[in-house]
Formats: sequence, structure tokens, C-alpha cells
Amino acid sequence: MDVFEVVAEPSRRALLDLLAGGERSAGELVATLPHLTQPAVSRHLRVLREVGLVEVRPDAQRRIYALRPDGLAEIDEWLGRYRRYWAAHLNALERHLAQTHGGTDPHQREDAHE
Repeated sequence: MDVFEVVAEPSRRALLDLLAGGERSAGELVATLPHLTQPAVSRHLRVLREVGLVEVRPDAQRRIYALRPDGLAEIDEWLGRYRRYWAAHLNALERHLAQTHGGTDPHQREDAHE
């Protein structure tokens, strides 16, 4: 599986969301996803680990999971191509709204009222 296939699965995205808030034990992750069994969470965590999105470390009898900072780099790189697209469209929308709702750039309106 590649990273895109892995994050396409909603339960895996939920695990990533939880780990975005900080590292958690496997037990904590299972407890926060009551619709999944412990074996199902373990399978999802293994898949996330295999593609490099999460890492695990032992802590006595517990296993602690954390996001790997570089794990999302492939997705970020792919999304980068589309950020330029959205930035250009949002800038155009801002200009359009400024023209139709006041005739000036919204950043300049504050100065005009002073």
C-alpha cells in the first residue's frame, strides 16, 4: 500500500488525527475509537507504521505511538501543487468581493475610514 491508500481509510485518518495531538498508548487509541475492536486498531496502527506515518516505542508493558514528522511529506508534496491553485483562486475571490461590496481592496478599506 502507498501512503494515499492508507490515509483513504477513515479509521486510519481518525488515528492520525488523534496522534496529531501528541503521542498516545495503544490502549488510549482503542478507548477513543469504541466502534473498533482492539485487533482492528492494532491492524490499522501496523499499516500506518509500515508506510512510515507513525512510529512506536515500548514503555514498560505499553506501546506508545506517535506521528512521524516526515511521514506526511509525500502527501504534503503532492498537495503543494494544488495550494498554488487555491491561493490564486482565493485571491481572485477576494478581489471580486472587494469590487462588488465596496469598490476597494478590503485591506485598504480600514485606511480609508481613518
